[in-house]
Amino acid sequence: MTGKWKRFAAPMIAITIALPLLTGCFEDSKAEILAKSEDVSDKAALTEALGKPDDIAKVGPLETWTYNASNGTVAFVIAGSTVTLRKTGDKAE
Repeated sequence: MTGKWKRFAAPMIAITIALPLLTGCFEDSKAEILAKSEDVSDKAALTEALGKPDDIAKVGPLETWTYNASNGTVAFVIAGSTVTLRKTGDKAE
């Protein structure tokens, strides 16, 4: 490698390693997600409060929207367009 490339190689490698590790630091906790969604009653308001879910599972007319949190997951069960149930879980290992 020439001197010019050596100067940039180490910082690029450090960024490549650090970026995936830092993404978990920016996730809200389960309590923060529940607080942000406290007054939410429909899908549109949920999307506005929390953004798009990390996972959507559909069974018949029911949908389960799951958001990843720094300390687990928060899932919302939706019937039609109404948020009917909120539940928390641990992170999958």
